[in-house]
Amino acid sequence: MGGTALLYLILAILVLEFLLSKFLEFLNYKSLKEALPESLKGIYEEEKYAKSIAYNRANSRFSFLVSTLSFILVLILIITGSFGRLDTWLREYVGNEIALSLAFFGILAFAGDILSTPFNIYDTFVIEENFGFNKTTPRIYFIDKIKGYFLSGLIGGGLLSLLLIMISRLGPSFWIFFWIAFAVFVLFMNMFYTTLILPLFNKLSPLEDGELKTRIREYSEKVKFPLDNIFVIDGSKRSTKSNAFFSGIGKKKKIVLYDTLIRNHPVDELIAVLAHEVGHYKKKHILRSYLLSLAQTGLLLFLMSRILFNPELSAAFGASAMGIHINLLVFAILISPLNHLLGISMN
Repeated sequence: MGGTALLYLILAILVLEFLLSKFLEFLNYKSLKEALPESLKGIYEEEKYAKSIAYNRANSRFSFLVSTLSFILVLILIITGSFGRLDTWLREYVGNEIALSLAFFGILAFAGDILSTPFNIYDTFVIEENFGFNKTTPRIYFIDKIKGYFLSGLIGGGLLSLLLIMISRLGPSFWIFFWIAFAVFVLFMNMFYTTLILPLFNKLSPLEDGELKTRIREYSEKVKFPLDNIFVIDGSKRSTKSNAFFSGIGKKKKIVLYDTLIRNHPVDELIAVLAHEVGHYKKKHILRSYLLSLAQTGLLLFLMSRILFNPELSAAFGASAMGIHINLLVFAILISPLNHLLGISMN
């Protein structure tokens, strides 16, 4: 398939995917009912239900606006050959292919973040604020953004560098070795996320002695769930929303409760939330999700290895020479329909 035909295929995939996603969002939006369902009467407050519907609709409308603008921008960049022009410009200053790819994706990521920041600010300080959820200060917001840049460069840049090195040295067989490396990385992150990454953004404190801790230990013993690591996270510094999650494997597993959750719920309800998290462990959801995600990643990497070295992909985006970075970008678009099908199977 020539570059022009590929360009039309890419544009068709983008347009069809956008229209389908907007249609599904419209169906979801229309399905929101103003009146409290009969099955929830006496259980859920009507005022809270009305607020949740209004919040959902406000987010849906804003998401529609942002995604539409993003879609139009991407279309313009592809049709005008802007990705190819960026590649040509960078080649005048960067000779090494791996450095070229890192610079290419770095510029796109930074530009994308700059463009999305005003929308993120509006979402945080207007929508979330209007509904009483926001506790993020401008200082916290921008410190988070700086830390996010650092982690993206360190982790994202590191993984991308490893992928590019393997592609350049191993050719089409790169996918097997990167798949193994990715599996090890994901396993490592599952084990140490709450130890290495989360403390950069939030404070984790061991749950203090008291009724809640005693009840949690009693429940854990009852269901034969060995648990020594129970932590509280200061989620209230950013939002009034509540959450809890389970992370880690073996002796590294932890239950993390948001301070807002503890503050707003009695002990019996907190034990019920804990039971939900323990259920993920008992049902082996974490292990199964890990294995399923690895299978999905392996399939995508294999398909990537079959088409990544096709120079027509770069030509479709207006590049004067084949670039692995441009082909990666094209692959991400071409594979999007399969990603949706895989998402359904994962669900």
